[in-house]
Amino acid sequence: MNGYMGKVLHVDLSKARLRDELLKEEDTRAFAGGSGLAARIIYDMVNPDTDPLGPDNPLVFMTGPLVGTAMPSAGRYSVCALSPLTRIWGESNSGGFFGPELRFAGYDGVVITGCSDKPVWLSIVDRQAQLHEASNIWGHDSYVTQQMVQDALGDQRARVACIGVGGENRVKMAAVMNDHGRAAGRTGMGAVMGSKKLKAIGVRGQARVPLAEPERLKTLVRDVIADLDDGILPRALRLAGTAGTLDALLMYGDMSFRYYQRGDWGNAGNLSGVVMAETCQNRIYACYRCPIGCGRETKAPRYHLDRADGPEAETIFAFGHTMMVDDLQAVIYAGHLCNLYGIDTISTGCTIALACEMFERGIISRADTGGLEIRYGDIAVIHRLTEMIGRREGFGDLLAEGSAVLAERFGVPELAVTVKRLEVPMHDARAFSGMAVTYALSPCGASHMQGDMYAVDMGQCEIPEFGVEYGDRFESSEEKGRIAARVQAWRNLYNSLTLCLYQDIGMEKMLSALKCVSGWDLKAEDLLDMGKRIVTLKRMLNMRRGITRADDALPSLLLKPFKEGGTEGNVPKMDVLLKGAYAELGWDPGTGKPTPETISRLGLESAIRSS
Repeated sequence: MNGYMGKVLHVDLSKARLRDELLKEEDTRAFAGGSGLAARIIYDMVNPDTDPLGPDNPLVFMTGPLVGTAMPSAGRYSVCALSPLTRIWGESNSGGFFGPELRFAGYDGVVITGCSDKPVWLSIVDRQAQLHEASNIWGHDSYVTQQMVQDALGDQRARVACIGVGGENRVKMAAVMNDHGRAAGRTGMGAVMGSKKLKAIGVRGQARVPLAEPERLKTLVRDVIADLDDGILPRALRLAGTAGTLDALLMYGDMSFRYYQRGDWGNAGNLSGVVMAETCQNRIYACYRCPIGCGRETKAPRYHLDRADGPEAETIFAFGHTMMVDDLQAVIYAGHLCNLYGIDTISTGCTIALACEMFERGIISRADTGGLEIRYGDIAVIHRLTEMIGRREGFGDLLAEGSAVLAERFGVPELAVTVKRLEVPMHDARAFSGMAVTYALSPCGASHMQGDMYAVDMGQCEIPEFGVEYGDRFESSEEKGRIAARVQAWRNLYNSLTLCLYQDIGMEKMLSALKCVSGWDLKAEDLLDMGKRIVTLKRMLNMRRGITRADDALPSLLLKPFKEGGTEGNVPKMDVLLKGAYAELGWDPGTGKPTPETISRLGLESAIRSS
């Protein structure tokens, strides 16, 4: 098959067995790759009782047909499994170079089952896979681990995906780290990897992705790069990284302070990407074949830190604005700690912020925290708690379970700002009503990677072929719900091909790219159906795991209007928005289940039969 290496590596850690399995063309045509193809694989392997931290939970690393080609910003990979944090569908993805290198090593993906009785790491070099004993690597941070695996392979150009101590300790928000500080951070995929005692995967190879029309792809790539040079967002990302959007987001009110309870804060600008570029930046860097270069290497001299990866915007918002910290160097150091331990900055920052709120309300006290006084703005305690989470030490052991468990333990579940038990990221549905649908219906819980309606209504992302165009950001209508559902389908497709969201090439070029790479001659409606098929299969898996219509909701703190800031008192009308979204996706509005007609139209009957 053009666009694919043609096989997936299956690793049974319980029996230390490795085998190759050929990809089925009907699956690639239906689900592309990335999180879509991973969902199709995992759907047949789990049931309502599968323990996310047990040996029967498959962990899938998957690339897509565009990964490792000349297509700009197609350097990502997905990591998927049942999430230990949410107990439903879990997925995350990361940039860098690991995804392309996995394909160059000869594979489109890796499916890992079982559990080793001792720490191991996996090498895949030029189509040859091997398990190695990892006791000497176990216990090291993510940076040291990557270097040790490269040294063991005798090739500093090898790429490594690994866990830090957070993953070893099964911290529920543990990440999979690669290319120094790149992270597949959300939903606790690092904890699944740690539960299997798999410390790292090192890959290296010389193979190349077979292409249907290589010369035509070169022409398309030149056009894509030329378009990027004219774009406002790519230029802003080059100048100031992902945090370069901060000033615009502040204007829209798309940022909540003091654990989602304030709409404005005079010190917020101290953490902008421009300030970071002027005061703390060492250099910029890019992922595989990315002409944008949003990556940042920074420094924090007051913490004796000469080099740190990031922080990305979400890290700044989580450890800065959510916790009322305006010290940029302190936030850089907090992000660095998360990278060392291999834990998600969003879930970690938000859970600590919830602890600040609970302490100030008197819900928890020093007797509960081991003597710690947890206050907004106290960065020394925030740093200490971050390390305690990574080590599961003291009160950090409870925080390592995530926000939902923390709030439930003290009888205030309504305080946890989560959707389906995943911490809400820093784009506020009060500023862009369409984000309410993104969070409520996202297959993995609240994730801005599942549909960027904030970008749509800022004029940064339009798909006219799908009727997705710039609109009223406060609109709560059935049509807005339909649009948000289409955007979610589009982004699920992106996460399956897999492309960076900042590389928004539009429908015409997407169709051309797939034709050049795979030879598929598709229309716009085919891509929309593929995205809906992927979202719907994940929905079917989640409902098998116990998710109901009642879980498609926002937490109460996100439904309280602000008197200050840029949201003008707006609160999304959930019932109206969801009615439109269910209609667009073909899900029953009363139960939230995909209808039999939808399952048939999308060709998902085989998934039902196989389960």
